[in-house]
Amino acid sequence: MESRAGISKQDIREQIWDYMESQNLADFPRPVHHRIPNFKGASRAAEHLPRLQAFKMARTIKVNPDAPQKNARFFVLDSRKTLLVPTPRLRTGLFNRITPPPGATKDILRKCATSQGVRNYSTPVGLDARVLVDLVVVGSVAVSEKGWRIGKGEGYADLEYAMMVSMGAVGQGTPVVTIVHDCQVVDIPEALLEDHDLTVDYILTPTRVITTGCERPKPTGIMWSKISNEMMGKIPILRSLRYQEQQAGKDVTLQDEHRRLQDTRSQQPAPPSTVRRPRDPSQLESGSVQGDHGPPNTVYVGNLPWDTRVSELKRALRELGAAPLRLTWQGPQHRAFLHYQDLASAQQAVSCLQGLRLGTNTLKVALARQQRASDPPGSRAGEPHPDPDPTI
Repeated sequence: MESRAGISKQDIREQIWDYMESQNLADFPRPVHHRIPNFKGASRAAEHLPRLQAFKMARTIKVNPDAPQKNARFFVLDSRKTLLVPTPRLRTGLFNRITPPPGATKDILRKCATSQGVRNYSTPVGLDARVLVDLVVVGSVAVSEKGWRIGKGEGYADLEYAMMVSMGAVGQGTPVVTIVHDCQVVDIPEALLEDHDLTVDYILTPTRVITTGCERPKPTGIMWSKISNEMMGKIPILRSLRYQEQQAGKDVTLQDEHRRLQDTRSQQPAPPSTVRRPRDPSQLESGSVQGDHGPPNTVYVGNLPWDTRVSELKRALRELGAAPLRLTWQGPQHRAFLHYQDLASAQQAVSCLQGLRLGTNTLKVALARQQRASDPPGSRAGEPHPDPDPTI
């Protein structure tokens, strides 16, 4: 297909979607509009993947959870490589590691590669995990032979890559592959590309393998000026990454804040925080606390420094966007319990608070009902006592 001159990214998307629908080139789900198309021949296109030298050399491969990449996920598992799949819409974190059961047959591996298998056999990978991704596989709506790529318009693939850069998981030399139908390979004007757009190095279709030789730099990290407050609210892990980069002295001014700063130049800077998150936070313990069996919407925070005040913890929670409905303070036991509206809110808080430090201590954070780590020496398990001033 040829794209018309003087058109927008959305025009190209609509052109591809309309053509695939009219020619019946896609499988379920239909219609393909506003989706990464699950095109007919996706499995055949993915068969090129194991033949790439970049695949043969890779040990850890990130593959998007879209339906047309199902066979690509299978090949990663069948080759006994580590498969990472982004969490849907990044709601609960960035990656899940797919771990098939011991002795899994090819049929089981194929099930693990499905969307249901991704849910059933996944283990979350935290921000503090030292992950190095050797190869990235993404879906596309349109792509050019030069390596320019257009997604479905929500920006998740671009953001996932930028977040991986911020984590140190990928670099400019990490190859990116996309798997598409032949009709999705079109001319894309370079003028449509922005700095945050991800480019690709290999294009796999049912009939060919295209090496793009793309030299345009890939995103070098999260462009906070492109991130809205609404997106920050939807993606908790962004709040953690922003806090880390803020502590490292980077400019993390959000899109909405840029607009406000243009209108108001007299805002006073916020007082410096006493809460610090390390660049290399130590691995958190997972599991649960002996003796405390809180409801599922309760988060345990342990290993608090002996001289920590409740106000310091509250301030850290506010800065990370993880303020609870109520806080139960047990300072003498070096711990606290955070009570949220529901389980989903509690899980988001656990994700946000990974690697959080107060003073010199890295806090232990987990759902209260799952935490198995012992309390600090000399502490006593018992029922939480509400903080006399629970307002955050």
